[in-house]
Amino acid sequence: MGADEIKKKDKQVATDRGASTRGLANFIPQVDIYEDKKAITLLADMPGIDKDGVHIDLKEDQLTVDGKVVLSEGKETLLHKEYEMGNYFRQFTLSDMIDREKITAKMADGVLTLTLPKAEKAVPKKIKVSAE
Repeated sequence: MGADEIKKKDKQVATDRGASTRGLANFIPQVDIYEDKKAITLLADMPGIDKDGVHIDLKEDQLTVDGKVVLSEGKETLLHKEYEMGNYFRQFTLSDMIDREKITAKMADGVLTLTLPKAEKAVPKKIKVSAE
């Protein structure tokens, strides 16, 4: 793999969220979504956010992920900055194939893992054929 094949993906700024009153940008977290027979798993990169800073709401079919970064009050002088801190916001529309009562969330090392179990009617089943 050559250097030209590796592309740096910058954080995408959420322009429809309005201005932040804390002077921080609002970012759209990058996500990977996986599906198996029983669930859909969503991994969202939210560096700088801990579990207390994540708020997940489900209203009707709209799943909202909102992450607020906690600013440290350091006394150091910034000499060089390559990483921009900010809040995160993303929304997803869920279909009726998700069992909303069984959704779980875990935050570890700046990655939010949402597990969206499929409703019983959406889980594939084998039908056994019997002889008469």
